[in-house]
Amino acid sequence: MKDLFTTGEAADVCQISQQTIIRCFDSGRLEGFRIPGSKFRRIPRQSLVKFMKDNNIPLDSIESGKKKILVVDDDAEIVELIVDVLVRDGRFETKTASSGYEAGISTQQFRPDLILLDYMLPDINGNVVCQTIRQNPEFENTKIIIVSGVVKEDEIDQLLKSGAEDFIKKPFNITELTNKITAVLEIK
Repeated sequence: MKDLFTTGEAADVCQISQQTIIRCFDSGRLEGFRIPGSKFRRIPRQSLVKFMKDNNIPLDSIESGKKKILVVDDDAEIVELIVDVLVRDGRFETKTASSGYEAGISTQQFRPDLILLDYMLPDINGNVVCQTIRQNPEFENTKIIIVSGVVKEDEIDQLLKSGAEDFIKKPFNITELTNKITAVLEIK
């Protein structure tokens, strides 16, 4: 999936002329940057999506139609299992992260619809990741499901107060996990 577009590529995606894209870029209606030392313009994916939404341009040509899920867990076997299940399902596009730090970077770049977030990460706990994401208005529509095996009832309540939509205990049933994901994302 492309993260950076030329004005010509952006014009193709939006099905408008390159001149229109350039005018919108130069007037500040379409955010991007110029390559230093040249006249070339580049438009980040998120800026192009925002421009398309602001101007009622259908997102079909830039979005796969699949819901994007970021799987954050330091247990490689669990990550592999979850990704395998979600890819086989066919309704989801996935990315993975194994630490809170990676989760932050991936959330910025991937823009997930849902984050499956392990509570016990090697560098930070899921509570802090959850609160950090909730404090950023860019991610107000990103859903979070906490996944953990070592959480007490009062900790679950605290996680839900931190902004998580749901909680699933490890070890989990694959059907239960898929049902929670589809319920939180409101898909059938």
